[in-house]
Amino acid sequence: MSSTTTDTVHARNFIDGEWVDSPRTAESLDPATGAVIGTYADGGADAAQAAIDAARRAFATGDWSRDRDLRAAALFEMADRLAARQDELIALLSRENGKIPAEAALEVGLTISKIRYYGALALTESGRAVEVKPGLYSMTLRQPVGVAGVIAPWNSPVILSVRSFAPALAAGATVALKLPGQTALTNSLLFEIIGGTPSLPPGVFNAFSESGSAGARLIVASPDVDVISYTGSTHVGRSIMADAAASLKGMSLELGGKTPMIVFDDADLDTAVPVLAKAITTFTGQFCMTGSRVLVQRGVADEVRSRLSAALEAVKVGPGSDPTSEMGPLIDRANAERVDREVADAAEYADVLVRGGRITEGPLADGAFVRPSLIEVQDVDRPIVQQEIFGPVATFEVFDDEADAIERANATEFGLAASIWTRDVDRPLRVGRELDAGTVWTNTWAVIVDQMEEGGFKQSGVGRLNGERALEEFQEIKHIVHPAPRHSS
Repeated sequence: MSSTTTDTVHARNFIDGEWVDSPRTAESLDPATGAVIGTYADGGADAAQAAIDAARRAFATGDWSRDRDLRAAALFEMADRLAARQDELIALLSRENGKIPAEAALEVGLTISKIRYYGALALTESGRAVEVKPGLYSMTLRQPVGVAGVIAPWNSPVILSVRSFAPALAAGATVALKLPGQTALTNSLLFEIIGGTPSLPPGVFNAFSESGSAGARLIVASPDVDVISYTGSTHVGRSIMADAAASLKGMSLELGGKTPMIVFDDADLDTAVPVLAKAITTFTGQFCMTGSRVLVQRGVADEVRSRLSAALEAVKVGPGSDPTSEMGPLIDRANAERVDREVADAAEYADVLVRGGRITEGPLADGAFVRPSLIEVQDVDRPIVQQEIFGPVATFEVFDDEADAIERANATEFGLAASIWTRDVDRPLRVGRELDAGTVWTNTWAVIVDQMEEGGFKQSGVGRLNGERALEEFQEIKHIVHPAPRHSS
């Protein structure tokens, strides 16, 4: 990044070890006020091609793909650099993305341990070797696939990009990363921290921001990109898979979610209800694992309905600069207006328990602020149940027994995550086994660990991130057969 003598910041892209500007410049806005907080080099197909070319050269001519000690050293250095500058990154992320500081700190903090984990995995080998028959040796070797195209969204740009590019780098791949323009200043600070890693050779990590999708589309279609790691909507994920089909490149897609939070009659409501409220409002609901469906057993439905409605109505909405704020703005006013329309449309066929919606008066009116909403629905086919809202909006659904809960929970095309609340020791395994979800929590929500894989069933994606499987997404397995029979005497 660079700055003038004023407070205006201009963010650039990082390609082949150099800072690169663009003939196109766009503005970054504070979602809490709508004010311009900086400008950025708006990359597109030209930036994407330069990033791909640099990554291809680095993979073909350098030692990165073969030197696991180099990869581990660089990743450990990256983690240290992030730790040293995390306060700076947290402050900028909070301002530009709209997260309250505690949520921005959570996001940045998660990246540091993740990079260290993949630094350790860079030194770990999981190949096999065996004498399959007398004198016939067979072994498998893992080798990096080549250039990894990483496309991550604006809702959590730091953790969601690191979650893809850290295992790619650990595997020995080189990276062309595209991040969205809504968080361009934050992106550029991340590029600066990662790109300045002493042991990182030029061209191994290349990154740009863009307001559109021309660069992303080129990364997907390019024959010089060997694997795609995308986090975002199911709609775009389908398009990416179709566009990449011509080259049959590897694909890891973590897509949309509609997380059912299933509360049984025997749940500890004192513990459950505050977590349900946070599941709806964390990151202002702009989270693929947002607890956007609250399923409650009939015996406690009245109490949960009352408690949760009160909790959501009490949420303090405000900018990250206010230490009392409990939920920040959406990413921009267009999304705030979209979420408000979704709630208004649902009112025509459902019972709105908490209206929430767009804040249009008072000191927050110029920002992208909405209040949380809770909508009671009986019919699971309704749009508010079936569509990902990506805002602080949840449905409230009543079920009768385990079978009813499972049927309702599985009634959407999504299958990213679910949460079960009960005191019954066996129920979480019994019910969880039947849920179409990649992650199932018991009496908690949104607990993610670096060592264990996460990803989606059904239309919530393909492939896995985190854990050893994430490394494998960026590797090929080579089978080597070596006859070496015993010498005859």
